[in-house]
Amino acid sequence: MTVQQPLFKRISGFKQLPTLPHVLLKLIEACNQESPDLQKIAQIIGKDPALSGKILQLVNSAHFGLNQKVESMVQAVVFLGTSGVKNIVFCACVYDAFPKPKQSFVFSLKKFWWHSLRCAFLARHMAAAWGLCNPDEAFLAGLLHDIGRAVLWVNFKAPYEEMLEACGDDAAQLLPLESQMGATHAEVGGWLLKRWRLDPLLVSSVRYHHHAQEEITQALTMVQVIYAANLLCLDDENQILSGMNAVNDLFHKSAEESRTLMACADQEARETAIALDIEVEAVETDVQNPIDQVVQARLAHEVRQISLTLGTLEGFLTAKDQGAIMRCIADGLKILSGVKRAIFFLFDEKKNALIGYLTDKSEGYVRQPMLAVSMRMTGSLLIRTLVEKRQLSSLDLPPERSLVIVDEQIIQLLGGSGVYCIPLLAQDDRVGVLTVGLDADNAAHFTENIQLLNLLAQKGALALRLDQLRRQMLTMVHTSRMDATSDLARRVVHEVNNPLGVIKNYLKVIGMKMADAGLAQDEIRIINEEISRVGRLLKKLTSFSKADAPVTASVHINALLTDMLKLTREALAADGKIHIETHLDPDMPVVTGDSDALKQIFMNLLKNATEAMADTGGRIDIHTRHLARPLVHQTSRLGEVTRGHVEIVFSDNGPGIPEAIREKPFDPYVSTKSGDHAGLGLAVVHHLITAMHGTIRCDSDPGRGTTFTIELPVTPST
Repeated sequence: MTVQQPLFKRISGFKQLPTLPHVLLKLIEACNQESPDLQKIAQIIGKDPALSGKILQLVNSAHFGLNQKVESMVQAVVFLGTSGVKNIVFCACVYDAFPKPKQSFVFSLKKFWWHSLRCAFLARHMAAAWGLCNPDEAFLAGLLHDIGRAVLWVNFKAPYEEMLEACGDDAAQLLPLESQMGATHAEVGGWLLKRWRLDPLLVSSVRYHHHAQEEITQALTMVQVIYAANLLCLDDENQILSGMNAVNDLFHKSAEESRTLMACADQEARETAIALDIEVEAVETDVQNPIDQVVQARLAHEVRQISLTLGTLEGFLTAKDQGAIMRCIADGLKILSGVKRAIFFLFDEKKNALIGYLTDKSEGYVRQPMLAVSMRMTGSLLIRTLVEKRQLSSLDLPPERSLVIVDEQIIQLLGGSGVYCIPLLAQDDRVGVLTVGLDADNAAHFTENIQLLNLLAQKGALALRLDQLRRQMLTMVHTSRMDATSDLARRVVHEVNNPLGVIKNYLKVIGMKMADAGLAQDEIRIINEEISRVGRLLKKLTSFSKADAPVTASVHINALLTDMLKLTREALAADGKIHIETHLDPDMPVVTGDSDALKQIFMNLLKNATEAMADTGGRIDIHTRHLARPLVHQTSRLGEVTRGHVEIVFSDNGPGIPEAIREKPFDPYVSTKSGDHAGLGLAVVHHLITAMHGTIRCDSDPGRGTTFTIELPVTPST
C-alpha cells in the first residue's frame, strides 16, 4: 500500500476522478440503513428528474408487466425493494459518472461496460443457482469489478493506451505494466469503492479478482465468484476455458452448467442495457424477434422474482408481529396478481384446526375463532391443501366432485366464484393455508405467476413460524421468571412470618389494655386484619406463577375501600400535597370475590398513583357504581346468568404512565422503577382480577393523568 499511495494521491487530485453523484451517494446510504425508510428513499430519487424517469420507466415497462401504471415513486420503490433500487441505480448511473473523452480505438468504453454488465448478471446467476453468496451483492461486485480500468484510462489516457496497445486485454501482460504506474486496475478499483464507502466484501471482490487461482481458493466465496465470472465473460476462448476449469475446481460445476448460465447472463445484459438506455456495441439486434420476446418474458419473470424477494422479504424482516407479516403477504399478492382479498387460516395445534384471520377496519388481520375448519373435515380443499402440501383450486375440480359446505362458505366470504388454496409451510412445520378468491376470468393470470406466489407463501410461512417461535419463547421466559419469583418468596416467608406473629401478639395485648377506655378498637381491628392479610399474601406469593383459584366470599366493595382508606389515607397523602376523594355508589351490591386480593389490588393502584405524584402533588378520585349490563362473554365464562357488574375506578391527574410501559402496563418486569419499587405490581393486579373473572383496563395521557377501571361480575349467589 505504501507504493500505491502516491498514485492514489495523484488520482484524488484529478478533476476527472469518477465519483458517484451526490444524489446516488445519499441514496446508497439510505438503502444501507438497518431499517430503510422507503418514503425517504423515494424522496431522494425524486430530487433527480433523470433518475426518477428511469425508475418509473423501468417499473412500467413490459419487463414487469404490471396491470396498472405506477405513477408514485413510493409505489415504485416498494415494488423494487431497496436492493433492487441499488442495482438499477448502479446500472444506470455509474456509467454516467465518468466524463466521456474522445473516442479511442484502443479502449472502448462501450465494450468495457458490456463486459461489466455480462459479468454482473453471470455473477448473480452463479450465486443464486449454486447457493454461493448473496446474489445482489455478487451483481454489484460483477458490475464494478473492472472500474479501475476506466479510472486509469480517464486520468492517464496516453500512457494507458500505450499499455493496451502493447498487450490488449491479456491481464497477465497488462497487470505488470499497470503496477509500474503504482497500482493495478484491480487495486485502483478496490480503492475507489472503499472511497465510495461500499461494503468491504464488495471492495475485496474487486481488489482480488486478478489474483492467482491458488490464492483465490483461500478467499471468501464472493471473491471466487467474481474471479470466475470475469474469466467466463472475456472474449478469448482460452480464458473462457480457464474460467470453466476454475468453476469446476472452486464449485465442482461442469462446463455445461457454466455455459447455460453464461447464455442467460448475455441475454439479460442485452435486455437490461436496452431498458436503461445504456449503449453497448453488442446491442444491435431487433428485440422484437420471436427468440428475444421469449427471453424478455423470462427476464420479466426473474426481475419480478428479485423484486418480490427484496421488497417483500425486507417487509417480513421488519414486521413486528403476526398481523404485520400477514399484511405484508397480502401486499405482495396485490402487486403480483392484483388480488385484493385473501383469508389466512393458521394451524392451531391445540384445537387441531385451521383458524381464520380476516382484515378489520384498520386493514389489520384479526383472529376469528368462529371461522375454524377442523382437520377432521378431510373433504375440504383447505385441509387437503395442508395435508397434501400442494396448491388446490375449486375451479380445477372435476364435475363429479362437489365442494363441501365449509369451502362454499369461504368462497362467499372471499367474494369470488372460486377459491385458490396455497399451503403455508416452514420446512416440515404446518403453518396454515392462504386462500384467495378467484373468478374464471382472472384465474389464468393468477396461475401464470404461481411460482412467484409460491415463493411469497414460502417466505411468509417462514416469517409466521419464526414469529410463533418467538412468542412461545417469551411465554417460556415469563413462566421461568414467575417460578424464580416463587422460589425467592419461599426463602423469606418463614423469616417474615416470625416478626408478624410477634406483632400480632403485642397488638392483642395493646387491645386488651385499651378495652376499658374504649379507645381505637376499630383501628386495632383493621390493623390486626391487615397483618393477617400480609401473612396470607406471603403464602400466595410462594406460588405466584400458578393460576390458583381465589378464595371467594361475599365482599362489600364500599366497606372494604372505606376501611383501607381509614388506615392509609394519612400515610399516602403525606404533607397534604395529595388529596384522595371517594365517590361511592350507595346502591352497590355485594360481589363474590377474594377480599384479600381486592385489598391488594386497591392498595397497589393507590400506591402507584401517590408515588407518581409525590413531587408535584395532585388528586386521586375513587368511584364505584353498579351497572345492570353483564360483562362481555361473562355468561360463557361462569356458566350462569349475571346480574350486571360493578365498576371501581381509580383516576389521578398526575404525569401519566411512562411511554416505555404504556403499551403493556400489565406485563411482568416491564417497569421504569428501580430499587424498592421494581417488581410486579400491575402484573399482580391483572393476575388477581382475571382470577376473579373480572377485567381491568388502563387509560393514560402524558401530563393528564391515569385511570384504571376494574369491572367485576355480580352473580345471583351474591
